[in-house]
Amino acid sequence: MGMTDPIADMLTRIRNGNKARFKNVNVYMSQMNMNIAKVLKAAGYINNFDVIKDEKGHPMLKITLKYPDAKRTVITDIKRVSKPGRRVYVAADSIPKVLNGFGISILSTSRGVITDQEARESNVGGEVLCSVW
Repeated sequence: MGMTDPIADMLTRIRNGNKARFKNVNVYMSQMNMNIAKVLKAAGYINNFDVIKDEKGHPMLKITLKYPDAKRTVITDIKRVSKPGRRVYVAADSIPKVLNGFGISILSTSRGVITDQEARESNVGGEVLCSVW
């Protein structure tokens, strides 16, 4: 049976792995998940990601989580904003700031999956996928 929301599954695996202090988490491979992982890596929230195969030969994303020291985590929280039952779209001039600029929003725009800062600079709006801080 197919998954209803693979992005929420990815974010939940990252959140749970982060709280359990796992070094890596494996998530299902999709173009959207890979693009979100690219944005998280560019913003400095994860160390790296690789495409691997599971035991059945299906492609998976192996995300390496980032920790500055033994007590703190880089990702404090990660929330899904736009859901399959309620899509959230914003115009370029009304993109919300996350924690007054201390976090990022990840948007799906006509220019690809980008952060809220890049969307403001490019003057494009889109669907707000998630917020990370």
